[in-house]
Amino acid sequence: MGAILNGIASTAPFIAFGATFLNFFDYMKPAVRIAALSHLPVLYVFTHDSIGVGEDGPTHQPIEHLTHMRATPNLWTMRPADANETAQCYKASVERRDGPVALCLTRQALPVLDYSGERLPVELGAYVLCDAANERPEIILLASGSEVEIALGARARLEKEGIATRVVSVPCMELFDLQPQAYREQVLPSNTRARVAVEAGATMAWWKYVGLDGDVVGLDRFGASAPAKTVYEKLGLTADHVARRALAALEKLHKGAEAAK
Repeated sequence: MGAILNGIASTAPFIAFGATFLNFFDYMKPAVRIAALSHLPVLYVFTHDSIGVGEDGPTHQPIEHLTHMRATPNLWTMRPADANETAQCYKASVERRDGPVALCLTRQALPVLDYSGERLPVELGAYVLCDAANERPEIILLASGSEVEIALGARARLEKEGIATRVVSVPCMELFDLQPQAYREQVLPSNTRARVAVEAGATMAWWKYVGLDGDVVGLDRFGASAPAKTVYEKLGLTADHVARRALAALEKLHKGAEAAK
């Protein structure tokens, strides 16, 4: 399928797209790499993008795949958080003419998120979805896809404890990294060092955003066979667990500051 898509994209005046489970990216990686290398505008719709596959078990639950895709030059990896982000990701995908885009979608149902802005700036790669009341966060939570909902839940718990918390949705790292430094600083201010990223996959790609003082809640192990909700709970991908990790990161910073005095 991947090779056929490359042929269509290189010879016909059509938008070439194909769809399969994200876990099967393994089988078509050579064709995806050729598309990226050749600047072919191919759209891949990868569904069942995490441990949310549930009972299909670890053989069908992608773990390392998002990191692998993000490491591929000239491939945009987009993981939208809800229906509105998905629509905007589709728009950005079909408008791109100089390389492929991988759209990674969940199996499980997700809520439509409440965004107070005029529009979703998905084409910027990352944006402030929900901010601290004073716009001066003590903690920043970053997430993509189905885990944005978890980050919002963790924020609610932290705000109840009086901790100003910002949630940043990161649908596409590649696009965010292309933005001017001023915008990236606006979204992830350097003076807010308590940062926690959450994603149902390998943690490797997120450390560049959270830094040495931050933390990543993810999966550096294979999944498990159980209902999606059970797998998420057992593997620590819950709002309560993310909130605890965020508090730990903030406490570590405070202790470091005290020790430095």
